[in-house]
Amino acid sequence: MKPELPLEAVKLARSSALRSLEKIMKMLLAPGGCPWDRRQTHSTLLKYLHEEAGEVSRAVRKKDWANLKEELGDVLLQVVFHSALARRAGRFDLGDVIRTVNAKMVRRHPHVFGGGKKLSTPAQVLRQWKIIKKAEKAPARAKRS
Repeated sequence: MKPELPLEAVKLARSSALRSLEKIMKMLLAPGGCPWDRRQTHSTLLKYLHEEAGEVSRAVRKKDWANLKEELGDVLLQVVFHSALARRAGRFDLGDVIRTVNAKMVRRHPHVFGGGKKLSTPAQVLRQWKIIKKAEKAPARAKRS
């Protein structure tokens, strides 16, 4: 027999919202939350990130779409978990991660979002992506020198 869950827990479990997953993680890491989750660090979680990425790869190769859905969720959980740990340390939060990838996708697709010539082949897109990425990384390399 399953234990009765509080209504809030049921709502969180059934939600498809990223904010709900973020809230679940916050509850797990809170005082009185999950002892295992509370002891994790970025380093201790790396093996799980690698494991989940491998499971995504296997699901794709097998064309196991139901399993792929689950495994992508597990990778997403790793992103949310690492972001929650970073938030707790005052480094960044999930919103920062999302804003960073949003900005990167727009910057690296000028052929879609304006400011760049239209590209017609995947090879052209890949070439442009590499050029933009190299230019973005150059200032970071210059700072280290």
